[in-house]
Amino acid sequence: MADRILIVEDEETLCESLQRVFLKKNYDVYGVTSAEAAMEIIEEGMYDVLITDIILPGMNGIELLKKARSVRPELIVVIITAYASVETAVEALRAGAYDYVMKPIIHEEIKKIISNALSQKALMTENMVLKRQIDRNYNFENIIGNSKPIMDVIGEIKKVADAKSSVLLTGDTGTGKELIARAIHYNSLRRNKPFVPVNCNAIPEHLLESELFGYVKGAFTGAASSKKGLFEEADGGTIFFDEIGEISQQLQVKLLRVLEDNEIRPLGTTQSKRVDVRIVTATNRDIDREVKEGRFRDDLFYRINVINIELPPLKERDKDIVLLAEHFKDKYSVELGKKIRSIDHEAMKLMEEYSWPGNVREMQNVIERAVLISDSDQIMKEHLPAGLYGRTSSPANTESKGLSIDEYTKTFILENQENCSEQELADKLGITRKTLWEKRKKWDIRR
Repeated sequence: MADRILIVEDEETLCESLQRVFLKKNYDVYGVTSAEAAMEIIEEGMYDVLITDIILPGMNGIELLKKARSVRPELIVVIITAYASVETAVEALRAGAYDYVMKPIIHEEIKKIISNALSQKALMTENMVLKRQIDRNYNFENIIGNSKPIMDVIGEIKKVADAKSSVLLTGDTGTGKELIARAIHYNSLRRNKPFVPVNCNAIPEHLLESELFGYVKGAFTGAASSKKGLFEEADGGTIFFDEIGEISQQLQVKLLRVLEDNEIRPLGTTQSKRVDVRIVTATNRDIDREVKEGRFRDDLFYRINVINIELPPLKERDKDIVLLAEHFKDKYSVELGKKIRSIDHEAMKLMEEYSWPGNVREMQNVIERAVLISDSDQIMKEHLPAGLYGRTSSPANTESKGLSIDEYTKTFILENQENCSEQELADKLGITRKTLWEKRKKWDIRR
């Protein structure tokens, strides 16, 4: 559909001339000679651009601009006049005009202005649609589940979303800590500012400091230009540190300073910059034990642990398994272009009885795989990984209650590596193959 332009000009010759200019560019153009006639049209129909003279019979162009934008806030308004003055220009721009053009009008100039204005409007519309989509994705209704443990988490998020206090998310791998972090941000007063996720495990230690705080040109070999850090990118919004327990003691000191002073210092300069950032962190480690054993600074721990939200493992959310399975089935049916209508009763029973050591992330991977390999409109038992067959509780399930997450993961790898490929093992734990390799290296576990 062509963009629609309404021209208001009491000089009929000029009005017709402008209409011809834009008709040649395939716009849908209509012209009137008074502001009153223009307002009737604006109230009745949708126009993208209003081009109006300032001096008009009756209501003038500035008054028309104000009334039109009160009815259609998204309307682009361009003012034209023969009586150019700084005061008039300022008044028009303050009232919401996109631009200001003087007579005699140069056709190429006004065509370029309108083209730029419409491009900007298209980008704004796209951003608004994207923002609405993000808001829908991370509102509370889209946190799948109605079991008591997950409803308790949602209740906690609602209470703390608008606070500036730091939040620490704890829980097993794959429980959805980033989803909860985004829900906190997009339901807070900071929702219109950036949400910046940082995976502390994915960025090499020697690069993490420059990524967080930025650097100035010449700060080190290869720093050919200055670069903003992630803290500065997140200014006004939220920065989410996933796997916060992985950062070094040296970086812990610098992060503590940011939390205390609300200032960052880019590499290569002595000048600090103020930032307004909310900190949300997450870890699947036993962070209390890390503090007691001296691997994590207690002063930093107290700073990030103002509000602690413990995410429940999927085995404690047994009532949510069917809901999650159906959700992922629908999601991946759309993404993979498959028409999967249901999950077979026997397959669903297997999933309900399985303990899900990799939690929601493991289930997501299992359903994605099942949708991909299914050759019918149903997910059957045979489409599920072999690990779900014949075992409905995780290895060492009864013995593992006193184990830390790291100890449990190590035990799980040792007891399952003979029967699973590396990818299957990673999927069951809800981690990547790279992370699995790193854990093997850390614990010297060989296949």
